[in-house]
Amino acid sequence: MLRITPTIAIEDWEITEQFIRSSGPGGQNVNKVSSAVELRFEADRSPNLPGPVKARLRRLAGRRWTKEGALVLQVDETRSQARNREIARDRLAELILKATEKPKRRIPTKPTLGAKKRRLKAKKVRGEVKAMRGPVDPDG
Repeated sequence: MLRITPTIAIEDWEITEQFIRSSGPGGQNVNKVSSAVELRFEADRSPNLPGPVKARLRRLAGRRWTKEGALVLQVDETRSQARNREIARDRLAELILKATEKPKRRIPTKPTLGAKKRRLKAKKVRGEVKAMRGPVDPDG
């Protein structure tokens, strides 16, 4: 079991880990040892995650979220299978913890009088610059 917060804990059946061969440099070790880990968390079917947390997690996950509603994390940072597994679980916990935080509501503000005046002045100056462009009168 993976404990995220006092109220949220991920059961072992919700997480599946598959070990795959890592890409990149590493000599013969790369061809022989499956050290990379692909962690799959069935987030949509998880009874421990509240609805709003699932929605925020889906947005945070981005391309790592599958059509079936699973979160897939791939880690091949180290040559150690155990360390990669640990990193993947830490990243999952970090992502879920970030999804538990409610975003602050934005309070819409109005521009100040000074800001309005500066904007209009800049527009006026820009308009004058553009007005100077155009055909040149040969007589004048």
